[in-house]
Amino acid sequence: MARKRGKRRPAGPKPSDFEALPPEEEARLAAEAVAYAASDAEYSSYHEFEDVAEDLGPPPTLEDALYALDSWADAGKAAEMATYHKAERRYLGVPVPAIDDMVGMWRERLDVPGRVALARDLWASDIHEARIAAAKLLTQARLRPDSEAWELIVSWVPQFDAWAIADHVAKAGGKRLQADPARLETVADWARSEHLWTRRAAFVFTLPWTKLTHPKPEDLATREQVLGWAADLAEDPEWFIQKAIGWWLRDLSKHDPARVRDWLDAHGARLKPFARKEAAKYLK
Repeated sequence: MARKRGKRRPAGPKPSDFEALPPEEEARLAAEAVAYAASDAEYSSYHEFEDVAEDLGPPPTLEDALYALDSWADAGKAAEMATYHKAERRYLGVPVPAIDDMVGMWRERLDVPGRVALARDLWASDIHEARIAAAKLLTQARLRPDSEAWELIVSWVPQFDAWAIADHVAKAGGKRLQADPARLETVADWARSEHLWTRRAAFVFTLPWTKLTHPKPEDLATREQVLGWAADLAEDPEWFIQKAIGWWLRDLSKHDPARVRDWLDAHGARLKPFARKEAAKYLK
């Protein structure tokens, strides 16, 4: 069983730490101190490499990345994941924290175009964990230039077929939307899509706007735009759409409960009961 990660509690002082040293040990340490003070030797071994950049090695190739992912493969977990997600693709059974660690190392060795290229190749492999890694490679607030990353993310949306990969991509997409809110024009079209997962993406990609404590006027306008999509889709029969609307309203209620109450008063009766309950979870 894997050991849980966590911080090790520092050890406290013990009574023995304060006991006096034997006289001969005190004398030896005193002599060493005198000799050290009198020496003109240069002790550089502890700092001679401080200005030298660490060699992280060459940028990872697709083969390197897939090999790293496969090294964590667990056939038992892979079978469980395939049963749970129900999407037809290869599963390796790699835990998300391990993917995080690998992607972190890859990002350090790749420039932005290299990250986009590796993300494109990982996605094309159609391996569950590789697609999650592809999304994580592009999940970064500061990514310059980011136009190719955004275009790649948008190209993935019509291929969504399950929630896990879609949500990891949404985290990357939300960062790119916040970097350039004009891209919301593209997302607005998703709310009218016939593809279930594209409609859902309109809400999951815009979740960052529910979490703003001090929204600007343009942020409030974006919230109203998404609330309009929610009103349009309030009677959508798909469970995942109902869940997404409830999720969006629930998160917004933490920062603007009055607006969520108003929305529920106007449109809540058209939601499925479970979605309405989700939306009102934090309302008193």
